[in-house]
Amino acid sequence: MRNQLPSRTFRLAGVELDLRATVALAATTLLVTIDRYHDLVPMRDSLEVARGMALEGALFYLLIPLLIILVVFRESPRDYGMTFGDWRLGAKLTLVIVAVLVPLVALAARTPAMRAYYAGDDGAWQGILPPMALALFGWEFLFRGFLLFSLAALMGPTAIIVQAVPFALAHLGKPEIETITTILGGSLFGWVAWRTRSFFYPFLIHLAIYSLTVVLATTFSG
Repeated sequence: MRNQLPSRTFRLAGVELDLRATVALAATTLLVTIDRYHDLVPMRDSLEVARGMALEGALFYLLIPLLIILVVFRESPRDYGMTFGDWRLGAKLTLVIVAVLVPLVALAARTPAMRAYYAGDDGAWQGILPPMALALFGWEFLFRGFLLFSLAALMGPTAIIVQAVPFALAHLGKPEIETITTILGGSLFGWVAWRTRSFFYPFLIHLAIYSLTVVLATTFSG
């Protein structure tokens, strides 16, 4: 299956711009910014934070990008990673990458900053993970689906690195060790999406890493 969509351009103020890359970059920046400054629901404890992030992830990072693909681009979400793609390769990459990252995540989860940020209130992490799975599904579609494949038509595989930049910036305010590693992690997730033609496998990897971080941070803080 091809990784690049045919180029589409439009003219603005005498300048020819790539349609998908321009719209996707502008929309991604706007959505992440709105999400940072506005909470759709009150967030007083870790469970309410998770539920709020699930709602925002579903609206800002999943539904709105899907509407842009369908209404503005008039294309299929399948061309933006909304498919299982090469599931054999995806399953292999998911298992291998998670196995390699487990000890690194375990070390990071021991740090005071990660424990303070990710430990569930009163040790209750079970209620956090289901809504966060929806939030991460939206995050992965935005960056490893909508943005990655929109940029790919213009810049080819370089889009793997470019999509990781706003992803890293969206982590500002989280523990420093996590934010610093997101440019590498976001590029790795983008590479997996590029190879499999699907954002589903980066989502599984991201969910596994997040879940392990929350469980370990809560355990180490107990």
